[in-house]
Amino acid sequence: MAAASRSLTPAAQTERRIAWLILLTGALAGATAAALHDMLWATGLMIGAILAWFNFRWLRQGMDALAVASQAQAGISQPRVPVGAYFRVLFRYALIAFTVYVIFKILKVPLASMVVGLCALGPAAVAASVYEIARPAAAKREVEPVDKTGS
Repeated sequence: MAAASRSLTPAAQTERRIAWLILLTGALAGATAAALHDMLWATGLMIGAILAWFNFRWLRQGMDALAVASQAQAGISQPRVPVGAYFRVLFRYALIAFTVYVIFKILKVPLASMVVGLCALGPAAVAASVYEIARPAAAKREVEPVDKTGS
């Protein structure tokens, strides 16, 4: 696992860190609400954080696809954005809104708790940014010694 994390780019390491911090933030907020004896709010916070995690993953996949498409069309004067990219962006938000609505109606989980849980990306991104400032990923890479003997 350590070898796999070293082969990732610093940006990919930060994205992975943000992804698990989203879930951690939601779990901590949910545990706090549960400790205060409000299980519906705890449930809503955790559901919102899980949806925020899915949203982040889908956003990252969409941006990766857009980057690949733009690199493939680097020499074209008027590059085209794939129609599927627009669809995925709209579908992502529609799916999250539909899921929140169904959970709100069927499970009677407070809407505000799920919306607050969806905001878990904010603290996760701030925490990952502070971590990167304190310990930059590029500085942590081990430098391979150069063999000057030619063998």
